[in-house]
Amino acid sequence: MSFLWKSSNGGTTEKTLTLEEQQEKQINEVRKQLEEPSSLAIQGFLSDASILRFLRARNWNVQKSSKMLKSAVKWRAAYKPEMISWEEIAHEAETGKIYRADYKDTLGRTVLVLRPGLENTTSGKEQIKYLVYSLEKAIMNLTDDQEKMVWMIDFQGWTMGSTPLKVTRETVSVLQDCYPERLGLAILYNPPRLFESFYKIVKPFLDHETSKKVKFVYSNDKESQKIMAEVFDMDKLDSAFGGRNLATFEYSSYAEQMKEDDKKMQSNDAGSDASSEASFYSGTDSPKHGDGEHGATKKACAT
Repeated sequence: MSFLWKSSNGGTTEKTLTLEEQQEKQINEVRKQLEEPSSLAIQGFLSDASILRFLRARNWNVQKSSKMLKSAVKWRAAYKPEMISWEEIAHEAETGKIYRADYKDTLGRTVLVLRPGLENTTSGKEQIKYLVYSLEKAIMNLTDDQEKMVWMIDFQGWTMGSTPLKVTRETVSVLQDCYPERLGLAILYNPPRLFESFYKIVKPFLDHETSKKVKFVYSNDKESQKIMAEVFDMDKLDSAFGGRNLATFEYSSYAEQMKEDDKKMQSNDAGSDASSEASFYSGTDSPKHGDGEHGATKKACAT
């Protein structure tokens, strides 16, 4: 990218910016369109890494990225996702319908396992709340060199009634509009034929980049199973996904793990400043954690 610069003698010279300079310029352009952060958590959310993700999600268009980011900031200020505690959503986790795996993929990305066939509640609002809690914890546990996660969706026991279209659309909205560029890969494992019709309804709600990250994998198909061998260490991968790890979800152990994550967030906040808040949203440390309101998500995040 080149820009014309006015020299001291009145002429103009052309300067080619490096990639880092281009990105810094666009980040600053986005910042100029944002209001002052309303809280420390929002200040941390507006890190350079976060702004870059929104820029990538909107193909480096500053105006579109700014609009998308403003909507996400409005949602976070109202929903306060970083303040959801395990006690608030523990009942949603009882069946293991969503949990963070104890292994990562070969790139070191956090793995989030989703089993919609194990849905145990009927409140879409509470289901989304648990999803948001799980996303926040997955981000908190990303390594310094990673900012994306892997979704593993197991369709055993799934029916059309397992995932109402309204909740599915809101899930897509939350992921794409509030957590852009956080999904590295989504593996749909053994989806039934009936799901193909359901996916045709859902796919139009996915943006192009998100849909490219979706992979259909079948246990009886050797070619699609190669995806699993490429993405995971088969000794660590759950046997339910074709791996050799026989361990299964255990609620009480997972509850203790999540409570420890909550404590980590609280302890980090005890001496937190803007830089520690920012590091969480880059994929390392964590923001303030406490009581808050958790309202509707879709409208606030929609662009």
